[in-house]
This record gives sequence, C-alpha cells and structure tokens, in this order.
Amino acid sequence: MATASVSFKSREDHRKQLELEEARKAGLAPAEVDEDGKEINPHIPQYMSSAPWYLNAERPSLKHQRKWKSDPNYTKAWYDRGAKIFQADRYRKGACENCGAMTHDKKSCMDRPRKLGAKWTNMHIAPDEKIETFELDYDGKRDRWNGFDPSSFARVVERFETREEVRRKYLKEQQIKKLEEKQRNPDNEGIVSDEDDDEDDLKVDEAKVDESKQMDFAKVEKRVRTTGGGSTGTDTAKYLLNLDVNSSYYDPKTRSMREDPLPDADPNEKFYEGDNQNRISGQALDFKQLNIHAWEAFEKGQDVHMQAAPSQAELLFKNYKVIKETLKSQNRDTIMQKYGNAASEEALPRELLLGQSEREVEYDRAGRIIKGQEVVLPRSKYEEDTYANNHTSVWGSWWKDHQWGYKCCKQLIRNSYCTGSAGIEAAEAAGDLMKSNIALKEATEETPEKHEEKQLATWGTEVTAEDMEAYRLKRIHHDDPMKDFSTS
Repeated sequence: MATASVSFKSREDHRKQLELEEARKAGLAPAEVDEDGKEINPHIPQYMSSAPWYLNAERPSLKHQRKWKSDPNYTKAWYDRGAKIFQADRYRKGACENCGAMTHDKKSCMDRPRKLGAKWTNMHIAPDEKIETFELDYDGKRDRWNGFDPSSFARVVERFETREEVRRKYLKEQQIKKLEEKQRNPDNEGIVSDEDDDEDDLKVDEAKVDESKQMDFAKVEKRVRTTGGGSTGTDTAKYLLNLDVNSSYYDPKTRSMREDPLPDADPNEKFYEGDNQNRISGQALDFKQLNIHAWEAFEKGQDVHMQAAPSQAELLFKNYKVIKETLKSQNRDTIMQKYGNAASEEALPRELLLGQSEREVEYDRAGRIIKGQEVVLPRSKYEEDTYANNHTSVWGSWWKDHQWGYKCCKQLIRNSYCTGSAGIEAAEAAGDLMKSNIALKEATEETPEKHEEKQLATWGTEVTAEDMEAYRLKRIHHDDPMKDFSTS
C-alpha cells in the first residue's frame, strides 16, 4: 500500500493496518485512493509504494514512481528538411554571392559554383532556407533515430519485394524447365547432380529423401529436426502470418488458429488456411457425414451408436451409400427411358426435332392451311437462282472434254449469251461440217515433194574461195539498215 512519510504507530494501530491491507488484497475492502483519485493496487510491495522522506508526502500516492520532473524545453520535433520561407526577385545586400540566399554565405553555399554569381548577374536567386533551433537534452542529442521518417523506408521495402518477385519468377521457370527435361528423358530421373543438391530453393520438400539414393534403411542422406507440432524450425509461426490485432485469434495453449489469417491473399500462394480447413476436407468430412448418418439412423429407430459400435455404424453407412446410388441409377434410367436422353449420341427423330419452329402458319375455320405450308429452303449468303445473259442454268452445270459450261446451251465460254436449242443445233451442224472437211482434205491431199536436203560441210571436204564469196553475198545481216533494199 502507498503510504505517506513513516510515522510512529502503536501496536494496535499497526495490527489494524495489517488487517486492512489483507482485506484490500482479498477484495473485501475498497482500494486506497491517491491524490488524483486513482485507485492504488494493494499488491504493490511496500518498498515501491512508500514515498521517500524528503518528499514530505502527506497523502498516499505513487507520484514518486512516475517521471514527475521533466524538462519543459525538451521537444521531440526535428528540422523541416528542404523547407523554403522566402523567394527574392533580386540580389540583396549581405546575401550569398553564389546563389543569392540570405541564410548562408558563399563559403557555406551548397549549390553548384556558378561562373558568375547571383551578385553580379542578379538572376536565378535561390530561396531562403528555413532555419530552426531545438534545445535537446542528453538523450535527445544522442538519439540516433531522432528525426527519422518511417515513410522513407517504403522505398527499401518496395525494392526488396521487387527483387523477391523476380527471384520467385526465376525459380518457377527453373522448376518448369527441370520438369520438361524429366518428361523428355524419363530414363534419367534417378540421376541427381551435385548442382541440384545445392539449390535448396528449387526443392519442394527438403525432408524427403531421394529413393534412388536410399538403398537401405541405415542410410539417410538428409534429416530434418521437427518440433512437437510436427513442423520444421524454418516454418513461419501461425501468429506471424498476419500481425493485425483484429485478425484471426491464436490460442497459445493449444497452438491453434481456426480462421484463415490471410483471407484476401491468393489461394495459390497460401500454404495455411486455418485449422477449420482440416475439418471440412479429407477424411474429416467423411467422419462428419458418418456421425450425422448414425444420429439420423438412431432417431429413426435403428440400433446404432457411433461410440459403442463404430464398425457397425461404418458398415451401415457403406450399405446406405450403395443402396442410395442404386436407387438413383434406377430413377435415372426410368426417366431416360420415358423422356429420352438429350446428351446421348443417338440422333433424335425428325418429327421430334422439327416439332416446333418459329414459322408462322395460318389456318381457316375448317382447319385447312392457308399460309405457311410452303417449305423454306435454307439459303446461303451468296446470290442464288440468278441467271445472266438469257441463261436458264448456272455456269458449271455442263461438263465436256474436261471443260465446264452451261447446260442450257452447251457453251463452254463463260458469260456468253445463251442461244438455247438453236445454238445447240448450230454447234452440232458446225461440228459435222468440220469433220467432213477434215476427211475430204485427208483424201485429196497429195504426197509432198521431196527436196534436196542441205548438208553441212564435214571434215575433209574442200571449200573453195568462190563458195565463201557466194556465202558472204547471200548471207543476210540483220543489223544492216539496207537489208530490205537488197536485190540478192
């Protein structure tokens, strides 16, 4: 209890004081109040709650434990870096001769030395800096973090995150390359190089031992020490995944965190989604369904109990699932047999396929169709049933002697004018006439006269000077401009 200066007390007063302190510790009596009206913890030791004698404390208080004597001149403010207070238009007397600012001289100027200072050019006058003075105490003068701006550290964090992202992308590309090499060379899967052993970042799980290296149980290449929870020493603790105080609750006694600490993160990059994820996946979900089935069966009169006879409950649940699938398949077959299966590969009957359409049909009172009975043929995006040049058929409807033509007039020239049946008869008559003329020509043709063939001079025959002169005179020069007037 916090007491005032030590004063003489009788034995009876001392006993009453001890009883009051015990009652305050037990909560039977109200706690003692200091000068400011605040309650004093009764469990504080006496050597801490007792005020020194030189303070002359008249009432109980813990003021002597607080920092009650502080320097009013001490401040935690710091210099406003880069602040400017005034921008002059021309040089002022007493200002810096280099830049023109009044807050420093030429010797302490931090600007680039000019060839001609502002004193002579009277141009580009620098603004005056903001000068501040602080009275710091002993600790303030030696505080290495005084004036530090935490927002400036964001650039370091951004640079680190960029480097980590590039590194993660590079490692992922290396993994993809190694998987492609394994798929190309399946015979070399058991061969592991020393370079792969050094790259621990490329391994998915370091605790696994390569089966090709583990020839017997006595030889283990790598061992990993785990904690009591089965995790390695390099794993990140659950409570460090999200440092927000309003995030998922972590129970330090059971080391459990039920909710997801990072619900907004990418699910492909998360390796922990909370302990509740284990309860809704895997065999835990099957066990939950088994319990629900046992409770529902017990409510309906079945003699089944999950804790008393778990094997019997599991066997009944298996039989229930088999019977349920059988009934579902029978029901599905009945529906398919009655209504058919649209997903099957069998073609639907034409009556059912064309039973409904958007074509408008009009009937009279007697039930006869007035409009809409005509069959609509499907048309393409190209022009159809358009005949040019008096033709009644399209180009390509006639084929003869490896050529296309028109069937209506049997012409083989495209875009020609149609002559109809008269053109066909004229073409047949012209063909017959041509055949008769060819036969007549062959019959009356005489055998051609035989001309003496000119032979070239061969080796051993003599060529005289007269022959050469006659050859030169008879030879035609194609580049001679007077060749057309030659009489020879």
